[in-house]
Amino acid sequence: MAYVEAALRRRQMVAAARSVLARDGVARATLRAVAGEAGVPLGTMQYAFRSKEQLLRAVIEDVVEEIAEVLQESAELNHGLEHAIRQGLKSFWARLVADQADLQLIQYELTIYALRTQGHENLARWQYERYCSIVAAWCQEAAHNAGETCAVPFAQLARVMVAGMDGLILQHVCDPNDARSREDLDALGNMVLSLVNASPDQRSRRAPSRTD
Repeated sequence: MAYVEAALRRRQMVAAARSVLARDGVARATLRAVAGEAGVPLGTMQYAFRSKEQLLRAVIEDVVEEIAEVLQESAELNHGLEHAIRQGLKSFWARLVADQADLQLIQYELTIYALRTQGHENLARWQYERYCSIVAAWCQEAAHNAGETCAVPFAQLARVMVAGMDGLILQHVCDPNDARSREDLDALGNMVLSLVNASPDQRSRRAPSRTD
């Protein structure tokens, strides 16, 4: 077998894991199955990921990095929070939801699997902490660059955004309807922005640097 740099090999294994998770589901995704998908010996897979939980964490982190990339590319972050939020929601939906139902199912399955599997409960908590932290940092950067403040802490703003998107995504996966989803996405943007601009008094008491 030709030599492959460790970091590249790891990325290949994570990509293989995402393929196996999409095809077989989380419960049936084993290190052996992922090794077969990646075309590497099981021992090589176990050297990189000593447990299934480590592999699932790597998959979640890979998805988080993808989300961060989409958000960073979705809007110019010096045009304020409203611009960033509206463009970010639309770009996220177009690139990671509309044609990627498998990706969304993987994320939901990861959460349920972790919550139902003894010893893995922290994986579900960590998963959502990562989602929310990347959204909070992105919103904070947009506000800071434009010299704006937010009426609620950025961590809370991120949790509401993630919760709203979760609900819309689940409904779309269960009953795909592009027109309805676009309308609901606009409504979610309006709701989130109502938190950002709750009142002038609240805005004056919040600093852009506050995140929790």
